[in-house]
Amino acid sequence: MIITFVSGTAFADTIKVSVNGLVCAFCARGIEKTFKKISAVSNIDVDLENKLVTIITKPSEKLDDQTVTKLITDSGYQVTNIVRGK
Repeated sequence: MIITFVSGTAFADTIKVSVNGLVCAFCARGIEKTFKKISAVSNIDVDLENKLVTIITKPSEKLDDQTVTKLITDSGYQVTNIVRGK
């Protein structure tokens, strides 16, 4: 009998969002604060140089594209692409 244990991060989603309008550290902090309020979010990283927001959800938690887009556009930015991975 083989038993395999999988760490919780294996079930977490990584969401990479390309965003227009991110130009400064103030922009990054605003996005980070917005997503840290969402219970499904485990970690968030804003890469200003590449205009990329990377969101990692908690294991077994979901965050749909519509919610991600709304949170970013409500913050004053434009979503150009969303890519999901594990």
